Amino acid sequence: MFNRSINEECGVFGVYNCERASELTYFGLQSLQHRGQEGCGIVTADKVLHSHKGEGLVSKVFDRTNVAKLTGNHAIGHVRYSTTGESQLLNVQPFIFHSYNEDFGLCHNGNIVNADELRLELEQKGTIFQTTSDSEIIAHLLKRETGTFTERLQKALPKLVGAFAFLFIFEDEMYAALDPNGLRPLSLAKLDDGYIVSSETCGFTLVDARFERDIMPGEIIKINKDGITSATFGEKIQNKMCAMEYIYFSRPDSYLREESVYRVREQTGKYLAKQSDVQADVVIGVPDSGLPAARGYAKEAGIIYEQGLLKNKYSGRTFIQPTNELRKLGIKLKLTVVEELVRDKHVVVIDDSIVRGFTMQKIVDMLWQAGAKSVHVKIASPAIVKPCFYGVDFSTEAELISNKMDCNQLAEFIHATSVDFLSVDNLQKACNTDETKGLCLACFTGKYPTKLYKDTDSANTVIK
Repeated sequence: MFNRSINEECGVFGVYNCERASELTYFGLQSLQHRGQEGCGIVTADKVLHSHKGEGLVSKVFDRTNVAKLTGNHAIGHVRYSTTGESQLLNVQPFIFHSYNEDFGLCHNGNIVNADELRLELEQKGTIFQTTSDSEIIAHLLKRETGTFTERLQKALPKLVGAFAFLFIFEDEMYAALDPNGLRPLSLAKLDDGYIVSSETCGFTLVDARFERDIMPGEIIKINKDGITSATFGEKIQNKMCAMEYIYFSRPDSYLREESVYRVREQTGKYLAKQSDVQADVVIGVPDSGLPAARGYAKEAGIIYEQGLLKNKYSGRTFIQPTNELRKLGIKLKLTVVEELVRDKHVVVIDDSIVRGFTMQKIVDMLWQAGAKSVHVKIASPAIVKPCFYGVDFSTEAELISNKMDCNQLAEFIHATSVDFLSVDNLQKACNTDETKGLCLACFTGKYPTKLYKDTDSANTVIK
């Protein structure tokens, strides 16, 4: 039950008016690879739309030949982790839609909470869907609206409930849109006479683009030969970015709302040390997202920081293993303990989160086997007690170990000396939130920023 890890979101990357747009998009998707490894694709535009996509990593799907065939100075790309829709080629994005008066491509990061309701409504009106992805819904909604494309977006997007960052590409225009709660990151940069749009700012660095600004909640931007125009949609607009973007999903060299992800994670460690100091000899972090918090904890607590856990970057992803026994072997392949650094020591081990508990249990066992005297587990986020319905891969209460156990019970379950979580207040302080920059904390508090459309009281409820 408690044997899977958190899985990443998707990532989108767009290029407008840049030579070798397909090559730039290829490199942009490489920088966003951590957000999805199941599939990827690129659509480019000159006089027509060109597409190539496939299942697997960017380096597997693309090579010099197929990238060169994607001609045009405009492009959008996508890396995928499936949260809605089956994991198969027909659901790999970007999608292309053809009609008598327009062709366009689209890609989407997020999860539409009311997808089932919208899909049923559209099918009853005669719509035929080509995929099982929730992302296809917006194309059919747009086709039923009139006006300019911006005006159609303003009419269609408010019908979607959930998290969404969209990119749309036409022959000579590109559009980007972010949901009214700003649950997913999306930013704009300048490159020579063109523009780049990316889920994370780390994508700009790789292609030498200059960050301009974040795309705001409830904003639509249109990019064409005349520059950028902005419009808004939705009645209730608030800045509620998913806290897990800071804690886990985003690359540490990215900036979210102009805050360094690395510094935020380091701050979570410092606040964790202030609220839960213990007597220890060494602080270690779980690679990779737990390392900045471990350094912050060690600095604040005045305890030596050591790289006591090493990650084998060539190991497979443990969640794909079919049995618990093989998963245990997978974790040992993925992480190893430097025994010299923990033997005969009281150890504090820092990780970014605990979802199902299995991985941390195995890490704690490995530290005991390496000769640790005590193992205090400190988590640089609050306890995850409620499901996420906005694209994070834990959609039932039954999956969440902290929904069923307090810290003492959890410590016993994972064989640790003690367990402690960062408080919600301290997480908000670490993320430097204020009246204009809030956080979605639903998985920690159960307070969701949108309607969910289905009964979520049951531990067996799954929203697809």
